[in-house]
Order: sequence, then structure tokens, then C-alpha cells
Amino acid sequence: MKKTLYIFSSGELSRKDNTLSFEMEKGRRFIPVEDTGEIMIFGEVAVNKKLLEFLSMKEIVLHYFNHHGYYMGSFYPREHLNSGYMTLKQAEYYLNEEKRLTIAKEFVRGAAKNIRQVLKYYHGRDKNVSGKINAIENLIGPIEECRDTSALMAMEGNIRDHYYKAFDEIVGKPDFAFQVRSRRPPKNYLNTLISFGNSLMYTICLSEIYKTHLDPRIGYLHATNFRRFTLNLDVAEIFKPVIVDRLIFTLLAKRMITKDDFDRDTEGIMMKEKARKCFVENLDEKLKTTIKHREIGRPVSYRRLIRLELYKLEKHLMGEKGYQAFIARW
Repeated sequence: MKKTLYIFSSGELSRKDNTLSFEMEKGRRFIPVEDTGEIMIFGEVAVNKKLLEFLSMKEIVLHYFNHHGYYMGSFYPREHLNSGYMTLKQAEYYLNEEKRLTIAKEFVRGAAKNIRQVLKYYHGRDKNVSGKINAIENLIGPIEECRDTSALMAMEGNIRDHYYKAFDEIVGKPDFAFQVRSRRPPKNYLNTLISFGNSLMYTICLSEIYKTHLDPRIGYLHATNFRRFTLNLDVAEIFKPVIVDRLIFTLLAKRMITKDDFDRDTEGIMMKEKARKCFVENLDEKLKTTIKHREIGRPVSYRRLIRLELYKLEKHLMGEKGYQAFIARW
């Protein structure tokens, strides 16, 4: 399995013969290109055209994050697998309101059921979240009754509101009180962790889309408009609860990240480099973790689950098999 390269230091990333070279103040590091699937840059890193040509040839996606650790953009090499047929199918299903709504509903349903699974997990560990589980279960059925994507987005927001109200009970740390969901800038430590984790999840889904025939610019739940990519946002909804949120709860429970791992500046709260490194290292381990896949009958990694989700969507668009979102069973 190819690795994700995370770069937090400042320096210059370049091509050196048939490998990657990262030059920093403290020296040079060589990175085997054949082992690298994607690169995520958090530091001030200089690149040149020669490197970008090399990454394009090797089909490696480059993601950039800003000073606060939020996604800025990607170098998305020419799509080697992109298919005109699949792009037309994606557009056909987007432009047909009924077909678009069918897919969008399944994304919300998958997200809601995975949220329920996360809450059930903690309910089994004596966390008082039964009221939130009931509230969410009462909203899963009415997803089908939504007649347009704006109503569906409102329903999804309502489900998440109930979900977020359970965070304080699960985390159980006054320093990490949830209060309300705040984004750019996040107003507290817990929101900072959620935003950082979600940003990473969006980029991971984008990298996985690159390895399929799908076009990331055409999503179904999130409107395809002037935004660069939307399909990755759709797919990430399914996996954020079971990957990002569960990871955040674990990091806080084990005190691997504490309130001392944050700085406050004029633009809000940001994670220190040590905390970001801790987060991405543990996320990387989580993505490599394998679970037994019910249909395939063999273990697959969490990262592979994301790719399999995209393959299921492809089959739906080709009329081979109706799309059903991945639902966690643990």
C-alpha cells in the first residue's frame, strides 16, 4: 500500500533522478516515489515545474494546507483514469433531479446511520447518549420524504445538531466543551480538532477519487457550482463519524492531545505542530487498520473502504447496481 507523505517543515521539495528530495535547514531527506501515494504540505515548501511534471507522471496528488492547518488546494495531475463516459453519466445523474436526489439521500442516510453507530458504541461504554440516539433514529426515516437537496441538507444539519450535543458527554472534559459548531475560525479546542480532521478527510477522499474513473467536480448532496470539488465532500460525510470523530474521542480520552497543544491568535485557535503531527500519525494508522468486509469476506483497510465506496457509486451510475452507503457495524 502506498503511503501518505506529511510535510510540516519548511524547505524545498524537488525531483532528484527518479526519487523525491526534501531539503530543509537541518539536511536533506530522500523519499522513494514508488511508495508515495499523496503528499500533504503544512509547512512553507517550495516546488518547481520539474517536480510537478514528475508527480503528474507518477500520479501523485499534492495537497496544500494553510498556516492554521486547513485545506487550501491541490495539485491534481491530469486524470489518468478519467473517462468521458463516466463524466457524462455523472452529469446525467446530477441534472436529473430525481436521480440526483436518490444518491444524495443515500449519502445522508449513510452519514446518519454511522453517526448512530458511533453513539451506540459509546452508549455501550456507559455514556448517557440514549436520548440523542433516539432523536437521530427518528430522523432517519424522514430522509426519504425530502423532496429536494436543500430540504435534505437541512435534515442532515438537524441530525448533526443532535449528534454534536452528545460530544460533551462522550469527551467528558471541560477544556474541550463543544458549545456550538464553529468553523472558520473555530471558537474552541474541540471545534478546532473537528475542522482539522474534516479537512484531512476531504483531501483523503479527493485522493481516492483520483484513482477511479469519477470526476471530483460533480457531487450530488453538495451543489456542483463554482466550487472546485464537491464529490469528495459527499463521500466524506459517510466516513467522518467513524474515522475522524472516533479518532478525536480516542486522542482526548488518552490525553494524547490536551489544551496545551493549542495557540490562540487574531484569527482564532490553531493546533500546535506537535498536535497536528500526533493527529495525522494516528489518522494514518486508523486508515491502515483492517476490518472484515461483509460482502468481500476478507479484511480491508479503512482507506480501501473509501475506494470501494467510489466503485459502488460507479456501478450505480452505469446502472449495474443501486448504490447503498457503507454502514459501520461496530
